[in-house]
Amino acid sequence: MEKLTFYALSAPEKLDRIGAYLSERLIRDVGRHRYGYVCIAMEALDQLLMACHCQSINLFVESFLKMVAKLLESEKPNLQILGTNSFVKFANIEEDTPSYHRSYDFFVSRFSEMCHSSHDDLEIKTKIRMSGIKGLQGVVRKTVNDELQANIWDPQHMDKIVPSLLFNLQHVEEAESRSPSPLQAPEKEKENPAELAERCLRELLGRAAFGNIKNAIKPVLIHLDNHSLWEPKVFATRCFKIIMYSIQPQHSHLVIQQLLSHLDANSRSAATVRAGIVEVLSEAAIIAATGSVGPTVLEMFNTLLRQLRLSIDYALTGSYDGAVSLGSKIIKEHEECMFQEAVIKTIGSFASTLPTYQRSEVILFIMSKVPLPSVHHPVETGRTGENRNRLTQIMLLKSLLQVSTGFQCNNMMSALPSNFLDRLLSTALMEDAEIRLFVLEILISFIDRHGNRHKFSTISTLGDISVLKLKVDKCSRQDTVFMKKHSQQLYRHIYLSCKEETNIQKHYEALYGLLALISIELANEEVVVDLIRLVLAVQDVAQVNEENLPTYNRCALYALGAAYLNLISQLTTVPAFCQHIHEVIETRKKEAPYMLPEDVFVEKPRLSQNLDGVVIEFLFRQSKISEVLGGSGYNSDRLCLPYIPQLTDEDRLSKRKSIGETISLQVEVESRNSPEKEERVPAEEITYETLKKAIVDSVAVEEQERERQRQVVEKFQKAPFEEIAAHCGARASLLQSKLNQIFEITIRPPPSPSGTISAAYGQPQNHSIPVYEMKFPDLCVY
Repeated sequence: MEKLTFYALSAPEKLDRIGAYLSERLIRDVGRHRYGYVCIAMEALDQLLMACHCQSINLFVESFLKMVAKLLESEKPNLQILGTNSFVKFANIEEDTPSYHRSYDFFVSRFSEMCHSSHDDLEIKTKIRMSGIKGLQGVVRKTVNDELQANIWDPQHMDKIVPSLLFNLQHVEEAESRSPSPLQAPEKEKENPAELAERCLRELLGRAAFGNIKNAIKPVLIHLDNHSLWEPKVFATRCFKIIMYSIQPQHSHLVIQQLLSHLDANSRSAATVRAGIVEVLSEAAIIAATGSVGPTVLEMFNTLLRQLRLSIDYALTGSYDGAVSLGSKIIKEHEECMFQEAVIKTIGSFASTLPTYQRSEVILFIMSKVPLPSVHHPVETGRTGENRNRLTQIMLLKSLLQVSTGFQCNNMMSALPSNFLDRLLSTALMEDAEIRLFVLEILISFIDRHGNRHKFSTISTLGDISVLKLKVDKCSRQDTVFMKKHSQQLYRHIYLSCKEETNIQKHYEALYGLLALISIELANEEVVVDLIRLVLAVQDVAQVNEENLPTYNRCALYALGAAYLNLISQLTTVPAFCQHIHEVIETRKKEAPYMLPEDVFVEKPRLSQNLDGVVIEFLFRQSKISEVLGGSGYNSDRLCLPYIPQLTDEDRLSKRKSIGETISLQVEVESRNSPEKEERVPAEEITYETLKKAIVDSVAVEEQERERQRQVVEKFQKAPFEEIAAHCGARASLLQSKLNQIFEITIRPPPSPSGTISAAYGQPQNHSIPVYEMKFPDLCVY
């Protein structure tokens, strides 16, 4: 070998003939089963290959690859392993000269076949599989960075390489279960095809460029589909963890997009399969969030919400086609429920990794998908008779609750913008008790920025709230602005929610938590006064009982008021206020325990059947509270005013009442509570004919307005310039004269009794020209 190597280095032009001769000898020896000579020939080729790097090495490599191929074609495992080892040595050589016509198609196919070996002898099978994996690793190393080679990322190659690696990864449990003892574990790891396959897969994905990710991921998805590996989802999750940690971070969103597309493609697959894809997507998205997800954020949420709506339809109709037929698959509702929970969990877990600004966008996006009660969302019923819109609302609100949990935003104007808050509160007045509870929980999640929510999970009248260890910060300027804008809207919905007959204990606990958190997070002096007025109005609802509420609801409202006033009195630290609240609570403990949370909000409430004879000593009195708080600097005049909610057009869509009833109620409330009610003209009774006339008149008015606008446009298009200028000038003069009259009435001082205004020393004072009388040039603009 030394002489042969010296000769080859001295006369590199002879290298191709040396290779051809050795190749011929090896092929002949293989055919005659002279395996000793085969090993000698391959050793000679290996040494020559390692020693020679001249420009004429290409022809020698052709002979070398031909001999490797011959060994791989053999049925003898030892020859296959020998050929693989030689190929791996060749793959690690960096060639000085490029090759334009070399092909590795055969090697990819053969190595992939070896990866699936099913030899009877376990040890030989393991060796062949490992040789196949090493061979694939060698092919990747040899071709991935060489632009002149056949593109290893083409689908015909990836569809063989990736499934072969996954097949060996899939049998990791089998390999581990056969490990004889813990002491031999390190050796077994070296001989384990699964470990080697994982390293090879990581190396392959780590070398993938932006345009090659799709071809590398698609075979993974197909493999998981073909072998039904989504349902246990353990292997699928492991695969995508390997993928996400191996690729470059900036390519993460491509993997997410592939998974989203695959989820859409499997829209009609079994719920267990879709749930597996969603959970894998969740794991991948959490890893991707640490890198760059970018524009795929809303795409991901859009796909998940679309799948959520489809699942609701499947559960309602009982089939994937919308109608049950002999050929359609029967859908199991509990599996669809599991899928829906998986989607909601994924939405929450992914949203928790996003920065605040992206999370805000996601929250607005989900809220925009919630169907609100209106003419645009008719009632749709399915197999179970449930309202499709109701199920959609519940699922989307569940998703919104998951996203809002732990949401931290210092500025409430950003956390709860007007368009979001309006839509959210529109659902707070719906008949469905479950939906109302979700809305309250979502509001609590947004408002609770210091983790105080769990401290109000049970309603009680604590003698000392310092044991709660509340985290309280001073109300910021932004929060004050938010409350000035939205406080009445929030109070109105809290008040109306308290009057719902279908409320249960969870609703009152959520209402108490919401009132308490507003008092801690967003309260200034004005807010405290309004909240006290609101709770006293709720007490009046229980006392007067115009709504004919059940006994439990009335006792719950009394207990809710007691718990909140006990809390707010200790937060305000006004001794006289605390004393009054304490006295009423003590009186109730002795004579009316059914008006306190300790007796109402328990598993078996102890209620009174006669709430109509409640004496004044059991009630918190507005006059007394106004007096004691007024003495401490609070606005006593505002405290004396009873709270009355402002009914808006929103109630027409959200409440169960008809449009006519809502308008009549609003007119009645306004006329009853207005200070000028004696001077009010009685409201016109609204009937069907009135509404019909209003609709017809409005159509006619709209037509007249459109005709007038058309005439104006036509006039300005066709009329001469002089006519247009004269018209505008006349209108300007008329406007100026009207303004002069207004200014004369409102601004000019009254005439002096003496007729003139005298300055010092008896000299008459000249009037200064008011600004509105100054003549400015026509083109002067301020």
